[in-house]
Amino acid sequence: MRILLPNSTGRMEPFVLKSEPLTVRAPKVKWNRIAFAAAHVVADPFSDGGIDWKGTLAYRAHLLKLGFNIAEAMDTSQRGMGLSWPNALELIQRSLKAAGPHAERIYSGCGTDQLAPADAKDLDDVARAYLEQLHAIQRLGGRVILMASRALVRVAKTPDDYLKVYSRVLAEAQHPVVLHWLGDMFDPALKGYWGSDSFTMRMETCLAMIKANISKVDGIKISLLDAEKEVAMRRALPASVKMYTGDDFNYAELIAGDGQGHSHALLGIFDAIAPAASQALTHLTAGKVEKFHALLEPTVPLSRLIFRAPTQNYKTGIVFLAWLNGYQDHFIMINGAQALRPLGYFVECFKLAEKARLLRKPDLAVKRMKQLLAIYGA
Repeated sequence: MRILLPNSTGRMEPFVLKSEPLTVRAPKVKWNRIAFAAAHVVADPFSDGGIDWKGTLAYRAHLLKLGFNIAEAMDTSQRGMGLSWPNALELIQRSLKAAGPHAERIYSGCGTDQLAPADAKDLDDVARAYLEQLHAIQRLGGRVILMASRALVRVAKTPDDYLKVYSRVLAEAQHPVVLHWLGDMFDPALKGYWGSDSFTMRMETCLAMIKANISKVDGIKISLLDAEKEVAMRRALPASVKMYTGDDFNYAELIAGDGQGHSHALLGIFDAIAPAASQALTHLTAGKVEKFHALLEPTVPLSRLIFRAPTQNYKTGIVFLAWLNGYQDHFIMINGAQALRPLGYFVECFKLAEKARLLRKPDLAVKRMKQLLAIYGA
């Protein structure tokens, strides 16, 4: 099968699809790594900012079937980029209900996004915003991922201010939470989180907060796109606290681990590469490390492209692949985010997804790629 695709100069060139698509199948064993897929939302193209609930929940069922836990209402679902807190709460409620007996495998994002950073006057405002969301999620029976707060960056004056707010919020958590340290490459408004521009000082502040609230912390996800920093923090964590990699550039090596430990995973890219990641984790559990890498390594160039700067626009690539693969009927996103990447980006996503064996129905993917090219006049 072949398709004509534009190169960097706009000239059309043939691209031949050669790879055998991976079979989408449920794992038969429990993995030796905990793996969360941060799931995207399917927009309703006929409403202003609405959600296609059927498509959105069907995709979560797909991820659960493949063995993943779900990180719900996170940045992959356009939290902070079009998905409001009221819509996020409805998403959490519907997702938990639809999951039925698997609801405990869903952890939901708890932040302060109902509080505009400019409206935050002090630490009490931030803590109240966190607690409003925490209590709302817990009333639904949900588990929590405690997200970084733009408002806290604005009002915190010292590293100790972060400890005060987090300790106050964690004191009311009914179950141990997963902390979420999101780097400013994902959200520029979070620059200087934990009260410093120095990674070492930020890590020390975060570790001090974890140790002061250790019974309330299941683990921490860090998304800094720097394997060395993640490993340094992983080795410094208390034994009971898990490291969840959020590194969409270096996840394969971090999950595989080294002689001193490994990372679990909480990744947006797992939304897009779920069949490959599921099979790779099954091989890793069986001790077949070479097969683990053989499946994941071809996905890394794709992930690096999807998450290239400006990194916060990665959701566009995630939804594009879901559309190519027939998991939704359109390529429309909340707030028109499908327009946040250029045509060349989509062309390279198509090529790299094919090489990673992630176009599950090549004929459908080719048909939809041609539809996209036609919009651009290619």
